[in-house]
Amino acid sequence: MRAAVFTDYGEPLDVREVDDPEPDPHGAVVAVEACGVCRSDWHAWQGDWEWRGLDPVPGHILGHEPAGHVVAVGEEVTGVAEGDHVAVPFNLGDGSCHLCRTGHSNICENREALGLQPSAPGAFAEQVPVPHADHNLVTLPDGVSSVDMAGLGCRFMTAFHGLAHRADVGAGDWFVVHGCGGVGLSAVQIADAIGANVVGVDLMDEKLDFAEQQGAVETVNASTVEDPAAEVRAITDGGADVSMDALGIETTCRNAVESLGKTGQHVQVGLTTKEAGGTLPLPTDEMVTAEIDFLGALGMPPERYDEIFRMVATGKLDPAAIITERISLDEVSRVLDDMTDFETVGIPVIDEF
Repeated sequence: MRAAVFTDYGEPLDVREVDDPEPDPHGAVVAVEACGVCRSDWHAWQGDWEWRGLDPVPGHILGHEPAGHVVAVGEEVTGVAEGDHVAVPFNLGDGSCHLCRTGHSNICENREALGLQPSAPGAFAEQVPVPHADHNLVTLPDGVSSVDMAGLGCRFMTAFHGLAHRADVGAGDWFVVHGCGGVGLSAVQIADAIGANVVGVDLMDEKLDFAEQQGAVETVNASTVEDPAAEVRAITDGGADVSMDALGIETTCRNAVESLGKTGQHVQVGLTTKEAGGTLPLPTDEMVTAEIDFLGALGMPPERYDEIFRMVATGKLDPAAIITERISLDEVSRVLDDMTDFETVGIPVIDEF
């Protein structure tokens, strides 16, 4: 099969023929029809997460937002079959640990990150192996395309989980997201569907314009104001009810927290770079005295995907609206390079392998 193979940090991926994967007894192989290119791929490609054990080695295949059809299943698999149309979450659970059994498989005790670590080859390829297929594969509803669903496994699901399950966003609440990339734009659309008033913050007018298309009622260009958090507090008459940092850098995290009013909730989705090494300074005294909640959100348990599917079916959510570019496997290196300068708008999806 053809695959875009990692060679070294920051170097172009090598598109070449590699061996087709085989399913293990509890696994499956999915023919990839579409796969999103995510900033998490960029982080791994840059070596940002080596300290977390997410360090691709030469020969590894990145890619963690696939959708396609099952082409092979292991002898112990009973819940999916060849021909099933599926999406794959990027957090692969084993389905048997305490966290998986209690509805938290996105943080499985034995979690593997699809495409982001050597033990879990990814989907920048014609086929991808999926372990524990009965648990990890999510059957897609009739009438949806693989391209439309390609962003579900990471960005859209993470934003939905953060807003619908971790935070308490309600109709009429003010929600602000700092960073209007793929996950930030997903959050804008989801919060708008829930009924919140959404503020988008970014450095690029093009991304802010796109945020307005997804439902933002106000936007702030952080490059043109002295204090973005103060701007948000002014817009929201004292501070947002819920904030999100979609980037994982000190400036956006602090600004997001300082955008909140008292008793606000902050959702941290963005993970840090190697320079920060997993730690960001926070205004802890302010958080204590204002009783601010700080919440993490990582992916989403696959058994809850149907919540999104029902909203897609009624037209309340449209993940496809955030897809801005359809590319070939040969163009992945160019897209990753564009992400270095935050030039990517929306979600690019590979649909030609």
